[in-house]
Amino acid sequence: MDRYNELVELITKANYEYHILDNPVTLTDAEYDNYLRELYKIEEEHPDWIREDSPTKKIGGVVLDKFIKVTHNIPMMSLADVFNEDEISEFDNRIKKEGIDPKYVCELKIDGLSVSLKYEKGILISGATRGDGVTGEDITHNVKTIKQVPLKLNKPVDIEVRGEIYMSKKTLELLNKEREENGEPLLKNCRNAAAGSVRQLDSSVAAKRNLEVWIYHLPDPEDYGIKTHHEALEFMAELGFRTNPNNRLVNSIDEVMEFIQEKNDARKELPYDIDGVVIKLDDLHDHEIMGNTIRYPKWACAYKFPAEVVQTKLNDIKFTVGRTGQVTPNAILEPVMVMGSLISKATLHNEEYCVTKDIRIGDIVRIIKAGDVIPRVESVVMDMRPANTKPFEFIKECPICGSTLVKKDAAYYCENDDCSKKDIEGLIHFVSRDTMNIEGFGDATLEDFYNLGYIKRISDIYHLNKYIDELKLIEGFGEKSIKNLTDAIENSKSNSLEKLLFALGIRYVGKKTAKILAKEFKNIDNLIAADFDSLNRIRDIGDVIAKSVVDYFNSEENLELIQELKNLGLNMDYLGTETEEETAFSGKTFVLTGTLDSITRDVAKEKIEALGGNCAGSVSKKTNVVIAGHDAGSKLTKAEELGIDIWNEEEFLEVLNSYL
Repeated sequence: MDRYNELVELITKANYEYHILDNPVTLTDAEYDNYLRELYKIEEEHPDWIREDSPTKKIGGVVLDKFIKVTHNIPMMSLADVFNEDEISEFDNRIKKEGIDPKYVCELKIDGLSVSLKYEKGILISGATRGDGVTGEDITHNVKTIKQVPLKLNKPVDIEVRGEIYMSKKTLELLNKEREENGEPLLKNCRNAAAGSVRQLDSSVAAKRNLEVWIYHLPDPEDYGIKTHHEALEFMAELGFRTNPNNRLVNSIDEVMEFIQEKNDARKELPYDIDGVVIKLDDLHDHEIMGNTIRYPKWACAYKFPAEVVQTKLNDIKFTVGRTGQVTPNAILEPVMVMGSLISKATLHNEEYCVTKDIRIGDIVRIIKAGDVIPRVESVVMDMRPANTKPFEFIKECPICGSTLVKKDAAYYCENDDCSKKDIEGLIHFVSRDTMNIEGFGDATLEDFYNLGYIKRISDIYHLNKYIDELKLIEGFGEKSIKNLTDAIENSKSNSLEKLLFALGIRYVGKKTAKILAKEFKNIDNLIAADFDSLNRIRDIGDVIAKSVVDYFNSEENLELIQELKNLGLNMDYLGTETEEETAFSGKTFVLTGTLDSITRDVAKEKIEALGGNCAGSVSKKTNVVIAGHDAGSKLTKAEELGIDIWNEEEFLEVLNSYL
């Protein structure tokens, strides 16, 4: 049960970072996939354990507020991913165990944006994105501009169909050529370009992008007397919808694999991007037999093509120590280009990962960019292994302080509280922007101060003014920079409680959890006095977090630190209110770019977050508003491309001042 709750907390946190903050830091893609699979397995074995907040009950992302929300009468479910022939065979075996003699329809998995189209008496009345699967965004004004979307059907039927909006490779090429001539930044890929175009508030922009669509699903086929999926495709084509001709009715998994290989070989020749093959049971009665999970239909799956893989030499394995004491092995690679990036290092995650893949120094390894972003060692090229390589062994002692490591679950930890690397990482975390936000403390500066003996513990930060004369002798530290730093240290004392809680580095207590705890208990003393049950009753605080908080405040050393910080004048109260009003910032993600005249960007971020907003460092489809000052650059350009609301400094201050 403990492992189950730990997985729920970890994956929920990773989902929040990825989907809301657009800043995944807790888990790598590989870890996320492994943990999610483990969670599904536990829930299959122990259905009575399933929590209402389990991430397996989620389907997709978060709906943007700038569009009218549309509720899907039939949820738009995503598909379970499979990655190899064994997993496809497992899918086939599960179906056969239900007494089904399966026939499958194989279709191309178009790399675009899901859409639902609704018609009354054959007339288009709405178009909506998938959103979170239950609630989407109304994009009717934009889908009407897509040439392949019929405004009137061949028959006067009431119907809903679903498909994929995409941009062709040729369209992207022409669009980028035009943008290059105009001195505009190029669009990264077809999928992002299509998604950004669909989310334009001005439909004339979407119309110029020459988007296309394939229709592939009929949610309620029984209403039309249809018995199979391939009949549904034919029926939709008869009505005037554009269905992809690259589908095939097959009789076995061997034929499925033939289709996959054929399409993988041909994918570069297709005029549009695909990232896999969708496999669906053909007989709709069999769909009813198999049913659905909360997240996926059991009668279909999506095979994902492998990402680009390159080979290089593993020169060494280095071990690093994080602020929690966790020790991580890292691959030091012969530098190699992977999907446009020069890769020289990749995480090896943990001991199990290295042993299972039999990774050894000197091996030729295959490198893959997971999710096209994070490099990882995918496998070893065994037939190229040099002689006399040694099997991987996790180190027994901390690479920094030499203390014996302790194994917990799949990870090793240095539990020496005096380990300098762990101390330095903890100090860096304490002063960082998302915690106490003490400007002037770069990582290198903090490490220098640690080695010079000025700052060994968190409380020493607030005694730094004792060393002003010594600081003046350090290269790069003049009177102004020293004053700015000491002023920032002093100002940090007035931070609200949630900032301090996150800064303390309590295990599993991230930014969001710290805010929940601060709002619930109002001050540090109430939180210290809280027992496991009172913590566990709080929404979003599970067993793992509750135990971690109790353990932290049961430590005499930690209580002494809290008392020291109190004596130094640090605020220990939550400065928000019990009933926070809904504001123009609530629940929205903001990106600041350029120079602001009347307010610093850091102060602007603090005020946005105090009014319920979130701040991100880069513009994405999850951004709600970009605040643009002078000399705004690529972030402003990207916001314009994606149709994101843009406020100048005057507009921002006007909205901000209305709540002050």
